[in-house]
Amino acid sequence: MTRERRLLILGEGFSHDAHYGKTMRGIIRYGPDPVVAILDSARAGEMHDSIPVVGSVSDALRFEPTVAVVGVATQGGRFPPAWRELLKSCIAAGLDVESGLHEFVSEDPELTELARSHGVELRDLRRPPAGLSVPTGANLEVDARIVLTVGSDCAIGKKTVAVELDLEARRRGLESVFVPTGQTGIAIAGWGIAVDAVVADFLAGAAEQLVVEGAERGGKLLFVEGQGSLVHPLYSGVTLGLVHGSVPHVFVLCHRAGATEIEGSPGHPIPPLRELVELHERISLPRRKATVACLALNTADLESDDDAHAAIESAAAETGLPADDPVRFGSGYLLDAVLARL
Repeated sequence: MTRERRLLILGEGFSHDAHYGKTMRGIIRYGPDPVVAILDSARAGEMHDSIPVVGSVSDALRFEPTVAVVGVATQGGRFPPAWRELLKSCIAAGLDVESGLHEFVSEDPELTELARSHGVELRDLRRPPAGLSVPTGANLEVDARIVLTVGSDCAIGKKTVAVELDLEARRRGLESVFVPTGQTGIAIAGWGIAVDAVVADFLAGAAEQLVVEGAERGGKLLFVEGQGSLVHPLYSGVTLGLVHGSVPHVFVLCHRAGATEIEGSPGHPIPPLRELVELHERISLPRRKATVACLALNTADLESDDDAHAAIESAAAETGLPADDPVRFGSGYLLDAVLARL
């Protein structure tokens, strides 16, 4: 008998961090399952979005969780050393464990033996499916219009923008599907492929498989979650594979207001927005040239709405494209811009 999914999000050391804690934030905002507690010993006793923060697994048990979800996305996708004991505590308490890191919990001998003895499951959201290969051309035959979110950096809201546009489209009665390409998107939607864990040669093939499945799930309008950035010194490869494998008709370009340098990579500048628009349009697959339909600006770092509106107006003036912050001000304007280009 399947247990009700009641989530304990493991955010130890990172729950305060919008970058490394983005998985936690995405699940809380968009996930279908109730989050009953967040574990972060540095913030024990606090509340986060009306969810209690606890200091240990034992403290969380009074909220009756059934699944412990790793809510962080560390650089390199590895567990911090102290997390091994935390994972063992979850398993010993009878909780299933779901992780989206590159270090697979289901391949760890100690954790798998412990899970077997306690009758719980270990699930790796980033594990690619078997049988991936290069694109076949089926992506170009998909009976749907495809939108890919791209960005000037990592962790600036590409997933969030794709989800928000999909939600707005479905509110309007459109046959829309969000296509997950990363661990948080998979945790939200319950399907997908974490493309950054796929062998490089098969990355575009994985993206093709995703848009084909999105259409099979009923999507006539597919919002594909973007990954990385073409100008990122560490994570540009995954972006290019997604562009050529998902073969979008249009892009939505995401940018954090005020950002001028790649986060975590000092000395690597972010090009002007007008150059990023040109770059993405030129790099799209020659068989299906894509255009940038609009700009999604992340204005979370700007305190006042007036400052946010000023940043949005500046981005629109620089590029000549519609711009807005779909989280702060709603996604209707950007969806209109997307539909006008399809």
